[in-house]
Amino acid sequence: MKHTGPTNPKLKALIIELQRLGRKENVKLWKRVALDLNKPTRIRREANLDKINKYTKDDEIALIPGKVLSTGELKKKIKIAAFKFSERAKEKINKAGKALTIEQLMKENPKGKKIRIIG
Repeated sequence: MKHTGPTNPKLKALIIELQRLGRKENVKLWKRVALDLNKPTRIRREANLDKINKYTKDDEIALIPGKVLSTGELKKKIKIAAFKFSERAKEKINKAGKALTIEQLMKENPKGKKIRIIG
């Protein structure tokens, strides 16, 4: 069976933009995230707040190329960027830190400094 890639137009545009930024800034991080988002939904990354809390430090940026789920509590003041958030997870994140879309993170930090991929 041939892999056709994502059908969501927003996701397709994001993948193209990530690849473009990766080439322009010569940052492998954006190319890697584009590759992860190009995978089928079934095997795309997901991360709970517990896992994000465990593997990050204060004032760091966590990038999840998939979905953030709400299990657990966020005890650190961090920024979390992801393709999707559950509603509950977004509420919990905004109490302790800040939830961003991947597009916002790309504009804010095009060089990809101090970003940790989780998931």
